Amino acid sequence: MIYNEIQQEIENKIENTCEASRWKNWKWQLKNTIRNLETFEHLTGIQFERKEREALKKTFQKFPLSITPYYLSLIDQNNYHNDPVFKQAFGGTDELSVLKSEMSDPLSEDKDSPIEGITHRYPDRVLFHVSNMCAMYCRHCTRKRKVGDTDFVPSKEQLLKGIEYIRQNPQVRDVLLSGGDPLMLPDEKIDWLLTELRSIKHIEIIRIGTRIPVVLPYRITDNLVSLLKKHQPLWINTHFNHPNEITSSAKEALAKLADGGFPLGNQSVLLAGVNDCPRIMKKLLHKLVQNRVRPYYLYQCDLSEGLSHFRTPIGKGIEIMESLIGHTSGFARPTYVIDAPGGGGKIPVMPNYIISWSTNKVVLRNYEGVITTYKEPDNYEHKLCDHQCDDCTLELNISERDESKAIGIEKLLSDSSDVISLIPENNERLQRRDDSK
Repeated sequence: MIYNEIQQEIENKIENTCEASRWKNWKWQLKNTIRNLETFEHLTGIQFERKEREALKKTFQKFPLSITPYYLSLIDQNNYHNDPVFKQAFGGTDELSVLKSEMSDPLSEDKDSPIEGITHRYPDRVLFHVSNMCAMYCRHCTRKRKVGDTDFVPSKEQLLKGIEYIRQNPQVRDVLLSGGDPLMLPDEKIDWLLTELRSIKHIEIIRIGTRIPVVLPYRITDNLVSLLKKHQPLWINTHFNHPNEITSSAKEALAKLADGGFPLGNQSVLLAGVNDCPRIMKKLLHKLVQNRVRPYYLYQCDLSEGLSHFRTPIGKGIEIMESLIGHTSGFARPTYVIDAPGGGGKIPVMPNYIISWSTNKVVLRNYEGVITTYKEPDNYEHKLCDHQCDDCTLELNISERDESKAIGIEKLLSDSSDVISLIPENNERLQRRDDSK
């Protein structure tokens, strides 16, 4: 049964839904969100055995259920156990299996939070947590500890504290609005928030991370697009994980955003049983670029609680990247990353293409397995960089130069640094040196 027919069937079962136009009303969708097992069974016709129902109810007590009627209509009722939409929206009893390696905050976002609502991990950008609410609770969510917690929806006063932190830190040039889902806020609050951020002179870029085009595409109204256009430059990243999610309604929402002038990106998560297949992933990426969405990241699934059944070996991600590099357009390929546990940030993981290296040649291989060499230049004149930009002969607009200091590996490579190594905290060898003094 195609999803339009399922839409009609579901709509007919929901009370007071005589007018077909209500289906595309995003507020109607939210009002009729499926939040319990009985409603799910009634609308889909899927029936669970008594023991499974009891186990599922325990799961939903810990990790709540919330599915929009629209997204529910995408489930293949006849093959729901293998359906990628069902797995992302409904989940199962596997979520109650929490391993020792899993954490409620695997990325240490709370530890890198100078004030509530702000995560400041990278030097020039911050994540601004502006909403705990989502249109749907994804079963693979890395922020299960926060999403849906109505007791901690940020107030206007709390948001103002985050805005003030950004205002007082001029090194921040890029703000990512996240949640929950920022587009779950009312239009007026979105407008106010963006206006406040745009009043900060050192903010160059504002980004919105949202899954609304995937699970509630009718939220992308003409009024919302007009509101967002007032605050350019604005970048929007969405979260499609499977080609089945790119429906006619999703395409319409993406077209409105693209026509509004917003650069669109997509962040997928590699999920076992959902998209851990090179052919499925390639189809997804091709559909995205057809709809003017550039693949941005492919995430390795995080170590959040209850997600072990979703996680694949890293080797599966490398296999998928091998199937993409050289086999499809460069702009259709995401960067495969691991968001390092403990707050290490996003680490790119790619197949190895450098086979060997000497002082004057690099040996490389291509996607076909062809091995070739690249001759290094013999006459390259290294220019010592002491970060004294006023004396440098390279052209630079001094008024806009970056005054940030090198850290980490960049610092080790810098000619102006006398640091020769990075040493982990509590290194036993150095402690023995100190103890012997």
